Amino acid sequence: MQKCIVGKKIGMTQLFDESGKVIPVTVVEAGPCVVVQKKTIENDGYEAVQIGFGDVSDKALNKPLMGHFAKADVAKKKELREFRLDDCSALNVGDIIKADTFAVGDAIDVIGTSKGKGYAGTIKRFGNARLKETHGSGPVGRHAGSNGACSSPSRVYKGKGLPGHMGAERVTIQNLEVVKVDAENNLIAIKGAVPGAKGGLVCIVDSVKA
Repeated sequence: MQKCIVGKKIGMTQLFDESGKVIPVTVVEAGPCVVVQKKTIENDGYEAVQIGFGDVSDKALNKPLMGHFAKADVAKKKELREFRLDDCSALNVGDIIKADTFAVGDAIDVIGTSKGKGYAGTIKRFGNARLKETHGSGPVGRHAGSNGACSSPSRVYKGKGLPGHMGAERVTIQNLEVVKVDAENNLIAIKGAVPGAKGGLVCIVDSVKA
């Protein structure tokens, strides 16, 4: 069965394997999550499960959300995320998903929101080269350069790298490995880096097999 969980990025550290080799890992506080809703083909046109993560006070929720949790008769959660799994029959409303749903060695995909880097130029955003600072380059050493010809095509080509907002977008890192699972403290150690800043929300799912 395909597995999923929502968690919070704690930060990075390192672990050692049996041979003493250093493994850089990202620690994620994964769950406990509760299944709040099941989408069905009959009612919604597709199959999915909606799970909630993180405690929240009543005053932080509006009336529609309060009714949503009351209908499911589950604890109120701060974050709701939906997962389209291959088989949703094993999960029912009210089920608790904990960190031990994953095991050491599992291949996973981690989805998060990358760090926002504000308004950036083409050098930082796309790795463009700069002009030399001598022989009349003028004050345009870090500019994007020519956008296109005037008469033909009389427009800027789609996909042209220009300055703009960088980061703060949905990113998926595929085929990461679970190194350690601490079910008692709801922690999962994942080999390598995952998107986002410390405290950011991340979704963990099984890697899609080719």
